[in-house]
Amino acid sequence: MPAKQHLRDHHVELLRGVQLRVTGPRLAVLAELADHPHADAETIRAGVHERLGTVSTQAVYDVLRALTATGLLRRIEPEGSPGRYELAHEDDNHHHAVCRSCGAVEDVPCAVGHAPCLTPSDDHGFVIETAEVIYWGTCQACLAEGSHVGTQESTREVTASKKENA
Repeated sequence: MPAKQHLRDHHVELLRGVQLRVTGPRLAVLAELADHPHADAETIRAGVHERLGTVSTQAVYDVLRALTATGLLRRIEPEGSPGRYELAHEDDNHHHAVCRSCGAVEDVPCAVGHAPCLTPSDDHGFVIETAEVIYWGTCQACLAEGSHVGTQESTREVTASKKENA
């Protein structure tokens, strides 16, 4: 079975597993996020429109809301950036690294390996289930271009330090 068909069948199973009807816009949103994790709503809308030809912006936002509410999608909100979406996977416990220069987002494995990943010094009586961490820095592409947020000197220092530690 071709990979695209297998992925589509998997998305159909996911939707049925959470008692959602299987629709073109829902499948298109899942396919977009499989191809472009950490996409914002506008990027997803444009990709869905390209896949389906005609779909309203409101329909895409409704799908994002429904899929997030059922736990099929995870929404992250890096400061100063629009909300971004990714496919949620069972027992997936990871964090994110965000580039301050270009906004690139990458998955970072859990600090400990199991949920909640971090233990607060005072949980105020809460039963902590998960922790969301966003690491901020500069991606390798921006470091290579010298577009590190800050001075050129600090970019060289970071690059030199990484070479020394490699």
